Amino acid sequence: MNKSKLAIGLFVAGTMTAVFGLVIVFVGPIIIDDQIVKNLVIDPKNEISYTMWKDIPVPFFMSVYFFNILNPTEVLAGEKPMVEQRGPYVYRKRLQKQNITFHPNDTVSYLEYRSYFFEPSMSVGNESDVVTIPNMLVLGAAVMMENMPIAVRLLLSATFKGFKEGPFLSKSVGELMWGYDSKLVDFLNKWFPGMLPSTGKFGLFSEFNNSNTGLFTVHTGKDDIRLIHKVNSWNGLTKLIYWRTPQCNMINGTAGQMWPPFMTKESTLPFYSPDACRSLELVYQREGTMKGIPLYRFVAPKTMFANGSDYAPNEGFCPCRQSGLLNVSSCRANAQVFISQPHFYNADPVLLDYVQGLQPTEDEHGLFIDIHPETGVPLNVSIRLQLNLYMKKVSGITETGKISEVVMPMIWFEENGYMDGAIVKTFHTNLVLLPMVMVYMQYCFLGLGLATVLGAVLLHYRGKATVKDPVNGTDGHIYHE
Repeated sequence: MNKSKLAIGLFVAGTMTAVFGLVIVFVGPIIIDDQIVKNLVIDPKNEISYTMWKDIPVPFFMSVYFFNILNPTEVLAGEKPMVEQRGPYVYRKRLQKQNITFHPNDTVSYLEYRSYFFEPSMSVGNESDVVTIPNMLVLGAAVMMENMPIAVRLLLSATFKGFKEGPFLSKSVGELMWGYDSKLVDFLNKWFPGMLPSTGKFGLFSEFNNSNTGLFTVHTGKDDIRLIHKVNSWNGLTKLIYWRTPQCNMINGTAGQMWPPFMTKESTLPFYSPDACRSLELVYQREGTMKGIPLYRFVAPKTMFANGSDYAPNEGFCPCRQSGLLNVSSCRANAQVFISQPHFYNADPVLLDYVQGLQPTEDEHGLFIDIHPETGVPLNVSIRLQLNLYMKKVSGITETGKISEVVMPMIWFEENGYMDGAIVKTFHTNLVLLPMVMVYMQYCFLGLGLATVLGAVLLHYRGKATVKDPVNGTDGHIYHE
């Protein structure tokens, strides 16, 4: 009788344990997803995630490489440019959101300021290193004035001579990056305000340091987690005015720092880049892990900077040149500047024929973002882009000499950052270990429950077989002759 009661008790307990394990199988993922949603919403109450969003804790660095021209005299005579890569010159990048304002429609506005600090210990060389690159003020202006009357071109050439501006610059890295004194720049800013992108010293990155990227308004995800981080407007605009088609003028995706959670391999990473003056989109490449955390790697498709002939949707970004180049003149004061991937990676191979010294590889020059798919949080980021100047001989402007038509690489840079230290441990514990424990728990409960039920059944039948026979006085065992 006692064994029978014990069997029934074990059977009930085992069934309840198995049911509990089965419930966890279905409810566990829902609980985890619900916690992810609650913790990701942009809300000051979410202390950890809000702090990560407001003041990005991941150290970011910008590594800059210059294409030093080895034969400027020969280039002026019409020969092919020869370049050597110099660098990296590494800068620590600090990002901080300010003027944060929450709105009733579940969006938040902010200005993100960026500052750069030179890191000599991480650099190959110093900011005092001298390199030679094309003079954008001269060669860029020459192409811009190509179709003006000859008198205007002659006057421009005389102006260059008066200010002693030649076709090439040999200046220090620091001056080329953050600006140098130029009487021509002072003259243009005084008499032609707005012609140049900056009003002070002229440098390739002078307008980026200690500046903001514009007023972003993004969704907080409170009303719909699928919208979190997606741009609602930029500088009050819901679409751009730079390009020729509505599709190219769309502001798509996020601000490029975080994305909505629950990604699949069919997901893409759309984001708006104020520096590129357009929306960009990365595509899934492969799975991976970083310090035990699962990730999806997203990369730039070949169509990103393809011209309109090779990829029709990009027709709105034209006038185009070879595939692999983005003409940003429409948002850069009409300067003949093109963006590409470094060393013309993924671009039309003909571009490599015009310049000696370029060797593109995916490992060194391809851009990528590694994302934790469950949360949309980047784990490892490497954005690599190159600035190029379109230059050629322009009659009437003698500074252009006999320069052959070429898209000339000037500089390429990599902005990279990755999670490390305490933040990785927290991330790994909350988003890898705890869900793993829950998975193990559900199978343990299922296994324990089923084992207990099986034990109860065996105990029940064994108890029946060993019940004492009241007539024969035997012990209940069955004997065979």
